[in-house]
Amino acid sequence: MRHLLLAAALAAALSSAAAARTPDVEALAAAVDAKVQAWRRDIHQHPELGNREVRTAGLVAEHLRALGLEDVRTGIATTGVTAVLRGGRPGPRIALRADMDALPVTERTGLPFASKVTTVFRGQSTGVMHACGHDAHTGILMGVAEALAAMKDELPGEVLFIFQPAEEGPPDGEEGGAEEMLRQGVFERFRPEAVFGLHVFSTLNAGQVGFRSGPTMAASDRFNIVVKGRQTHGSRPWGGVDPIVAAADIVGTAQSIVSRRQDISRLPVVVSFGAINGGIRYNIIPDQVELVGTIRTFDEGMRQAVFADLKNVAESVAHAHGATAVAQVPDSKGNPVTVNHPALTARAVPSLEKVVGRENVVEMGLVMGAEDFSYYAREVPGFFFFVGATPAGQDPLTAPSNHSPEFFLDEQALKVGTRAMLQVALDYLHEAG
Repeated sequence: MRHLLLAAALAAALSSAAAARTPDVEALAAAVDAKVQAWRRDIHQHPELGNREVRTAGLVAEHLRALGLEDVRTGIATTGVTAVLRGGRPGPRIALRADMDALPVTERTGLPFASKVTTVFRGQSTGVMHACGHDAHTGILMGVAEALAAMKDELPGEVLFIFQPAEEGPPDGEEGGAEEMLRQGVFERFRPEAVFGLHVFSTLNAGQVGFRSGPTMAASDRFNIVVKGRQTHGSRPWGGVDPIVAAADIVGTAQSIVSRRQDISRLPVVVSFGAINGGIRYNIIPDQVELVGTIRTFDEGMRQAVFADLKNVAESVAHAHGATAVAQVPDSKGNPVTVNHPALTARAVPSLEKVVGRENVVEMGLVMGAEDFSYYAREVPGFFFFVGATPAGQDPLTAPSNHSPEFFLDEQALKVGTRAMLQVALDYLHEAG
């Protein structure tokens, strides 16, 4: 009998100790939910393009200092902010990352806090909108920082918070984004053993969380093709060389690169033209037309082959029209494939299941979107997951996508994202601490 009582007491003690080691994520998150929503709405209403996130970075830095975090640094990679939370107990080092930049998109959501900001981007007037959800990412990580700081004394290990500018790419002629954050020593001052990030995503419903192990998001590269002809009157096309017709033929012929020259049964490839600029008047055939776009791949050999094929198509088709083409393919250094470390992924998925239930954790296919989180995940093991943004009951496959002027974030995603990032971080710290 005595042995049974001792066993029961030991079991109770172990259970109590385990409970003490596992913080109440729901309570921690609930305490910051209202703030996360307010931050997200404020940032949404005041969006800033890449390397111009001055107001957003100021809001973040002020909050991190108010929490008493250490080593709050600003101006990294132009407008980036980092800070360190040192727990009261020994444990591992991890990094949590959010991006802060908006897009040159004119908002059409009708929200009471919709953006009315305008700017000039690449010579054209446009609105500015958080059409990709980075306002949510920033608000969520600000909330996670506050929740973790509230339990600092019991926290094992250290956490680096990274608020990054220019994930969508820096302005032409500037450096920026994750690669520049790393180049300026973010992981040299604080070397984590794992890095975590999230992205709100229109193709999942609010309440769902998505993940994939291994290669997850595509490599992304930009291209720029300038087709040069000879200007003439629109009534006399034979008097010049029409770069518009040549450019149209390039766009059409380039479709065969994916459909006929790449083995897309093995891995997907995308070549998309995003803008065509040329001409100024209805009856003038212009001197030149500019084509810009993106290439998405998962394999380095396929990536290089598409570069060569697109350059060949541009130059050869232009020549066939009597024009010339200056093809920069790629026109800058792109993002590599985002790879989720398999062992880290296996370790993190149970944390996601604790938050939304196993039935709401979705194993996703390859995502053709790209993320410069890939640079962090090349330095240390990384795990990047997706938080559903489309309201429950709405088909996420037909909902306005990320980057749409009608992209709509169900704010339930803020609660899920805060809890998911907290659970992933705390489970990792406590299991290793």
